[in-house]
Amino acid sequence: MKIHLKYPTLLVLFVMLVISSWGFVQPKERTESIKDTSKTYGDKNRTASEKPMPIYGNWISYDSKNGLPGDKAYCVKIDGDRVLVGTHEGLAVLENGKWKTYTTEDGLAHNGILAIDVDPLTGDVWLGTMGGLSRWSTGKFENYTQMNSGMPNDLIYAVTCDGKDVWVATGGGAGCYNTYTRKWEIFTEENAPMHEPWTYGVCASNDKIYIAAWGGGIIEYTKKTKKFRDYVDPDGNMEIDLFPDDGVVHDITTGASWSNGILWVATYFGLSRYDGVHWKGYFDHDSGLASNFINYIKAKDDIAFICTDQGLSTTDGENWITYTTNENSKNGKTILLNGADKKELATSPSLAHNFTIGVDVEGDRIWVATSKGVSRGQLMK
Repeated sequence: MKIHLKYPTLLVLFVMLVISSWGFVQPKERTESIKDTSKTYGDKNRTASEKPMPIYGNWISYDSKNGLPGDKAYCVKIDGDRVLVGTHEGLAVLENGKWKTYTTEDGLAHNGILAIDVDPLTGDVWLGTMGGLSRWSTGKFENYTQMNSGMPNDLIYAVTCDGKDVWVATGGGAGCYNTYTRKWEIFTEENAPMHEPWTYGVCASNDKIYIAAWGGGIIEYTKKTKKFRDYVDPDGNMEIDLFPDDGVVHDITTGASWSNGILWVATYFGLSRYDGVHWKGYFDHDSGLASNFINYIKAKDDIAFICTDQGLSTTDGENWITYTTNENSKNGKTILLNGADKKELATSPSLAHNFTIGVDVEGDRIWVATSKGVSRGQLMK
């Protein structure tokens, strides 16, 4: 999991942020069944041309007892008719209703798989593991490490396919692998505006690459000019976001995702949205965000899917939906927030666990990786 708190005080700072949220005015609530709500939410603040928020339910979960090689699921990727799940014990593939596991015995670089992406041009599957990068093509694994290829580091937190290039975020910097020349280009604090080489996330837009760097905010790389610039919290305060919407909410970034002209940035201290001109920050005390501690983020069309330690949240920047479990019960709840209007819907069954680490969405399906298995949800109709 992506928890490497280099500075002990960060845990204290996180608690301070939570404490600072006390005392806000709770929106009015009402409880309903999820069956009483249509598949979308948030029409009140939208024009006819805008898509409402999707609501997911009918969750089905898988763990070591019914398909996965282990309970700890780090990432998930929908690949057509099959689903790829990265676990601590290997790669789990669901196809034609059956699970199959691949491990180092089959050629994987390492059983701990933290990131998955599929090349849309070739169909190759790229797996970021705790011990190198694996390329799964035509049923065979090809592995890349520091020793055999010049990759920046063997601990890989994120992988993104961008045309002929494969980008990785690692414990020793970001790397770009050219699949044509089969050569790496490495970016660290020596040639990019990073405070240190630890990177957690990487994503691509039409003309840029965005790297989430530990203590360095977001690093923007323009592909055409090969120039860098960084986005950090302008107030420079590590304890709290002093000036709202002045930039990324915190320099400790854990991921980034770009879609429809919007960059979404995850941190351990809140969420940021950037439209290319203006920044907007969100916190659990002033929005529908389940928790400020964000493990992963995935943007799809106009919706951001946010994996936190207290559940899965989704937002379009105005409306919020959060999915959580209940202790000692298989049931859960779905919390809808639209302005001052808050609804709480009964969910049965619920997500596998509140500690969500990965998510992917395609069509009417959503898959969520958690610390206690992976869950599949369906768009409610």
